[in-house]
Amino acid sequence: MTDVGLLLIRLVVGLLMAGHGAQKLFGWFGGSGLKATAGWFESTGIKPGMTMAVLAGLAELVGGLFFAAGLFTGLAAALIVITMLGAIIKVHGKHGLWATTNGYEYPLVLLVVAIGVWLTGPGDYSLDAWWNS
Repeated sequence: MTDVGLLLIRLVVGLLMAGHGAQKLFGWFGGSGLKATAGWFESTGIKPGMTMAVLAGLAELVGGLFFAAGLFTGLAAALIVITMLGAIIKVHGKHGLWATTNGYEYPLVLLVVAIGVWLTGPGDYSLDAWWNS
């Protein structure tokens, strides 16, 4: 059952992370798209805005898809961790812990889940397991 649990965690966290990347890059799922994301990044002091928006969007999209698939799980988790650290440091940290005040609660959960899966491995229902068999 551990492998099923890891699969569920990877799918939910990975696909939600990929969705955030698609919001930034393409404006999908109610996102504002690349130009608006770049402008928002600039307004928060993340510069150059366009470059950083592309990098953040790609890290979330690729990291999320790889995490969901259990492919290159260490790299995928690292992309999620780096992106969430950036979100905590540059955006959410100053608002405290709780999401109700735009705090870092949610990015922290994603970061810790990514580290947990990285440390335990993606489980048998993953492309990494298939690749290594």
